[in-house]
Amino acid sequence: MKDVPERTRASGGGDAVGHKNMRQLIQLRWIAIVGQIVTIAVVTLGFGVALPLPQMAQMVVLLIAFNIGSQLRWQERPQVSDREIFVALLVDVAVLTAQLYFSGGSSNPFAFLYLLQVILGAMLLKAHWTWLLVAITVSCFAGLTMLSQPLHLPLDHDLGLGSHYVQGMLLCFVLNVTLLVASITRIRSNVQERDAHLADLRQSAVEHEHIVRMGLLASGAAHELGTPLATLDVILGDWQYVPALRGSPELLQEMVEMQAQVKRCKRIVSDILQSAGETRGEFSVKTTVADFLHQIVSDWRSSRPVVAFDYAQHGEADLAIAGDSTLQQMICNVLDNALEASPQWVGLDALCVDGQLTLTVTDQGPGFSPQMLAQLGRPYQSSKGRPGGGLGLFLSINVAKTLGGTLTAQNRPEGGAIVRLSLPLSALTIAPHARP
Repeated sequence: MKDVPERTRASGGGDAVGHKNMRQLIQLRWIAIVGQIVTIAVVTLGFGVALPLPQMAQMVVLLIAFNIGSQLRWQERPQVSDREIFVALLVDVAVLTAQLYFSGGSSNPFAFLYLLQVILGAMLLKAHWTWLLVAITVSCFAGLTMLSQPLHLPLDHDLGLGSHYVQGMLLCFVLNVTLLVASITRIRSNVQERDAHLADLRQSAVEHEHIVRMGLLASGAAHELGTPLATLDVILGDWQYVPALRGSPELLQEMVEMQAQVKRCKRIVSDILQSAGETRGEFSVKTTVADFLHQIVSDWRSSRPVVAFDYAQHGEADLAIAGDSTLQQMICNVLDNALEASPQWVGLDALCVDGQLTLTVTDQGPGFSPQMLAQLGRPYQSSKGRPGGGLGLFLSINVAKTLGGTLTAQNRPEGGAIVRLSLPLSALTIAPHARP
């Protein structure tokens, strides 16, 4: 636990950790208030020790009022600085000093509660604030040795637990360890939450690094493929006029299909280069949800060897959006994955309601393995057994995140898989310079 103080301190400017620490102090103070009330009652009624109850009750009421004010204040302000935590601990030290002044000063066995304040300061504050708190508590303890109202307790330490002083020390010990365990447990929980958050950030950074690398590779490959694809397009176009080939309808039909596939490859290369050089929306096309999805379905169905494909659309399909090539590629990628798993049948259901577009792709394939579902969206997690596999779903999930949506997957009870893409329509609104 030596590194707990460094890892849990709030930064000088205030942050989420500082706010959690302040909330923890407020909760501990409620425990301390209850402890003070119980202790005063036990000492007065159980031990028969006369205490200045009016003055000590005023200190308890003052601490209650301060804690209520702190709770209200820090509900509205999310940032807490070290200075503000130090002031809060200083109030606790001041109230404790006043209570000890009215009940025997340094001879009161509850003077050891100063250690609790110092330990909390060491865990929550930077070094200079902690040492300042140490100096203040030492000064308070020294002042109590000279100025305090006497507490009449017999010097009967030899009685063991029968001694009032020893009983007071026992109560002080119980109160100290209770508050320390509560505070350290909460601090450990805060540290674990922060570590989990940092782990998520690191994972996100790794995923974005993969995206950048693949984007650079795709852009470079697109540049390299542009020239040979253009050459193939020209050659195939010229071959259509060769007499020997024109006399064979089968070869001529195959050349037409080859030329169509080459043109499709050129269009994909152009989309990659466009996405690499321009931000989303600069070359978006003004359309509607229905027309955008219909175009995707039509292009995908005509260029893939799907045996049966069911497409259904529901809801507000006439809403105006900007058709984006990146989104189109993502939807086609999900459909391609479904087709590869289920060549006989693929289903697509589109639902557009309440400002949300939900696309559900269904297949009759073997479904996802439990390992893949547990690590959905991580790169290179694939059931296809190919090197570099699993990038399509990884990229699709990250595109969905970029658009403010989600992509989830699950297996169907009757067999097959369901991939559900949910996007806010606000992410598909028409860009100011989208061309009609």
